[in-house]
Amino acid sequence: MSEDAAPAAMVARGSPDRFGYSWDRYAEILPEHEEQFRRWTAPLTREDWRDVRFLDAGCGIGRNSYWPMTYGATGGVALDVDDRTLARARTNLSHFSAVEVRRQSIYDIAEENVFDVAFSIGVVHHLEFPDRAVARMARAVKPGGRVLIWLYGRENNGWIVNLFDPLRTALFSRLPLGFVHALSWPLTAILWGLLRLGFERIEYFRLLRRFSFAHLRAIVFDHMIPRIARYYTRDEALALLRSAELVIVEAVWVNEMSWSVCGRKRPQ
Repeated sequence: MSEDAAPAAMVARGSPDRFGYSWDRYAEILPEHEEQFRRWTAPLTREDWRDVRFLDAGCGIGRNSYWPMTYGATGGVALDVDDRTLARARTNLSHFSAVEVRRQSIYDIAEENVFDVAFSIGVVHHLEFPDRAVARMARAVKPGGRVLIWLYGRENNGWIVNLFDPLRTALFSRLPLGFVHALSWPLTAILWGLLRLGFERIEYFRLLRRFSFAHLRAIVFDHMIPRIARYYTRDEALALLRSAELVIVEAVWVNEMSWSVCGRKRPQ
């Protein structure tokens, strides 16, 4: 990939404008977000964040940078490209002066051999060129440093892949965001009711049952709006990190329907 900045159209395919609308509306860091973060980063323990400098590639409202700082990280860079998103992240991370909130595409990460951990939660599966993004993250970490990515899984998600995702592609991803947000209310109400009636066939639904209606709606809405959404098998998730020449790559099945994959940059 060229050292020049990524073309705007390539960045836009990752839906930063649409997620910016969502992050501006759902901007509060909730206590429940810590449980989600711990699951999404399952290959790492709390101790693994102590005394590290991290890169949060696609930081949203900053909640995934917030928790490492409370675990003892020394600082890092949280980057995104939508101005609304960045404003919310700066507010939420204002207590941590060692975290730089930066307007930058994941394709344009400038650092090389700098960070101890580079991670991306719920972003790479929305990108047009996920392999390029992972390669940039791998370049940014020190030799021996870790790259961690949380991805939608294909396993246990057949109903989403075959039913919901075609609807997202053909309809929801093209409609005005205000209208999609209005549509998210009845869909959330249906899911809320099913969860209250005991629909808990996998761990993810047992987790969702603990969330407020507003938190659940934010999740439903985020699934409705992106232009691109990929669902990875375990082997595909592992291959994505290995394509960046990362080693000791492992995958942890999160909530029985997604993958947290982590690998290390080869020591020099």
